[in-house]
Amino acid sequence: MNRLSRLAWWLVFIVGFLYFFLPLLGTFAFSMRSQPLFSAYAVVTDDPQFAETLIYSFIVGVLTIIVSIALIVPTAYWVRLRLPRLRPYIEFITLLPFVIPPIILVFGLLRTYSGGPLPLAGSDFGSNVLLVAAYTVLSFPYMYRAVDTGLRAIDVQSLTEASQSLGAGWLRILVQVIIPNLRVSLLSGAFLTLAIVVGEFTIATFLARPAFGPYISLLGGNKAYEPAAVSLISFGLTWIAMGLISLFGRGARTRVQVVGAR
Repeated sequence: MNRLSRLAWWLVFIVGFLYFFLPLLGTFAFSMRSQPLFSAYAVVTDDPQFAETLIYSFIVGVLTIIVSIALIVPTAYWVRLRLPRLRPYIEFITLLPFVIPPIILVFGLLRTYSGGPLPLAGSDFGSNVLLVAAYTVLSFPYMYRAVDTGLRAIDVQSLTEASQSLGAGWLRILVQVIIPNLRVSLLSGAFLTLAIVVGEFTIATFLARPAFGPYISLLGGNKAYEPAAVSLISFGLTWIAMGLISLFGRGARTRVQVVGAR
């Protein structure tokens, strides 16, 4: 029986491995058709727009992660601590980005902020702000669930009461007690958010931002083999992000700590 179970798990692993990696092998083989070998990768890496758009998307992704954490962590913490009845409603709100298409979101932003008291869409800085805001909304389903899962793994009530008994305020509890205990969860949500930002196309295109997603689309309309090379490079960057999760989360345990007023 154990042998059959082990064989079944190996079959599942092999099928999953082939399902995920055969398309990558096909993409790599197609990108290698360019002559000379690796010329597609050389063209992409030598293109100044490649680095510019990738760095821009990375900066926007980092800003999105910061804003998302600043919104989600206090909300999820307060709901779990004081307002547990609101949890289903918060979950529903955070799932709305799955229901509302990005095209509707970006047109709503353009319609709202093209004039009036906050004409953000009329400047580069304002468009950057709108892009970060839109990406923050898109990150809600991933970031909230990551944070909520992390909060389930710790005793929020006991940590809060112990810290308050030592004289710690709400901000100090949040920064020095709750967030350190959510390190792995925040990293997971952060890198998922970064992966979404790097590959997003619709919002960045309509806001006319020099992001990585529109660059890939433009490259695909003008080149044959280079888009395959860019896709593999993007996949490699995603795996590097996953490796960073493993690196920073290695050996991480649920850390129970309290702070006083010192």
